[in-house]
Amino acid sequence: MTMQPGTQNAEPIVRIRGLRKAYGEHVVLNGIDFDVQPSQVVVVIGPSGSGKSTFLRCCNGLEQPQGGRIDICGRTLVDEGRTLPDRDLNALREEVGMVFQSFNLFPHLSVLDNVTLGPRLLHKVSRAEVEAQARELLEKVGLAHKADAMPASLSGGQKQRVAIARALAMKPRVMLFDEPTSALDPELVGEVLQVMKLLAREGMTMMVVTHEMGFAREVGDVVVVMDGGGIIESGPPATIFTNPSQERTRSFLQAVLTRA
Repeated sequence: MTMQPGTQNAEPIVRIRGLRKAYGEHVVLNGIDFDVQPSQVVVVIGPSGSGKSTFLRCCNGLEQPQGGRIDICGRTLVDEGRTLPDRDLNALREEVGMVFQSFNLFPHLSVLDNVTLGPRLLHKVSRAEVEAQARELLEKVGLAHKADAMPASLSGGQKQRVAIARALAMKPRVMLFDEPTSALDPELVGEVLQVMKLLAREGMTMMVVTHEMGFAREVGDVVVVMDGGGIIESGPPATIFTNPSQERTRSFLQAVLTRA
């Protein structure tokens, strides 16, 4: 199923055709076709085990699919199971930022050093320039006052906001979020979602796997519903949440919205 983008005339920044991934005989992704336009926020929902996170991880080379093609940020990441060589893959990851469920901060580095490490190593710019940019990003995520703090002193929500700032420090063109609030206590979820809403308003292209239906409804340009390793339907949030075409979507939404 090909997702119809909201802006028909633009060249997709992400184009996926026939994506297939299996672990042994267990098929995780079964022929996904998918387009994302620049500045579009795509929210991927669906039951656990439907292939959402695997799909996202294929989009920056963390998972190796067996078939299909992925073009992202003007590069062919995967073509029928062949992936970019490591040097080119690292260059692509500078353009495709990713935020995970776990924060993956370096515990021995300060917040500021966590954010500046990637640009200092890869962009070869001065420490002063990198630190100035990092402080601006920490201001954006509401953590300028924590620049000198160590990760162990932060709450989960603060750690995830630092992780977002660290990904943004590489100046990516696309941001991937893999259930970024699932490891957080409920009262800390909102502060992370607020940062993501800000990025959406600023025009960042985002692909977000989440169980936060309120975020999907409010921020998503397109909501994609996955089940059984495939896309069962996609469309604007108003359509998906009020008039889905598939019974599986209706039963999934009824279950998750009832729990909420």
